[in-house]
Amino acid sequence: MQTFSNAAAGTIVFSLADRVIENRAYLSEIDGKIGDGDHGVNMAKGFGMAAERLKGKDASLADALDTLGTVLMTEIGGSMGPLYGVMFMEFAEKLQGVEAVDAKTYSTMLHAGLEGIQSIGSAKVGDKTLIDTLVPAVEAFDEATTAGKSFGDALEALAAAADAGRDSTLNLVAKIGRASRLGERSLGVLDAGATSCAIILKELSLGARDRLQ
Repeated sequence: MQTFSNAAAGTIVFSLADRVIENRAYLSEIDGKIGDGDHGVNMAKGFGMAAERLKGKDASLADALDTLGTVLMTEIGGSMGPLYGVMFMEFAEKLQGVEAVDAKTYSTMLHAGLEGIQSIGSAKVGDKTLIDTLVPAVEAFDEATTAGKSFGDALEALAAAADAGRDSTLNLVAKIGRASRLGERSLGVLDAGATSCAIILKELSLGARDRLQ
């Protein structure tokens, strides 16, 4: 059975921060078309702060995700800070005390993050939000493992579904948040939250895949 070491995987959060910071301008550009235009700036600030606090520490993935979630929850403004904050803190909680993370634990982690977001937001699939990325990604992971695929293959299926979910928001009308005021004018633009969620899920999952034993 494929697993990866929780203790050895904290550095994935540095990779997450790198990807988000790398996409700062892109995420803000997308957000500027139908939102406030600050999504990339806020995300890069939060992930950068978390990476700075983890520097020099030999943190497990659970502890690194907890640090990231706490920073986003308490120190980053906008709607996305609390949403991603609760997601990462839920991820961390499900990994605490786990030495070797297997597919079942990873699924439990993903579902806890999704439920955390749903507990503080009302968005559903089709509303043009990060939920349009997260839900199909989680479903794809579960479907792959149920079909008997390896942990590694399930992580790849998750990453592919996250991309497809992100792309689906191009053809959706925003029903939640500032973009919802634009109505039909929000068509043809990617949702910034769905886009950042795809970046996060892919980096986290492919980072886990690369550490499988």
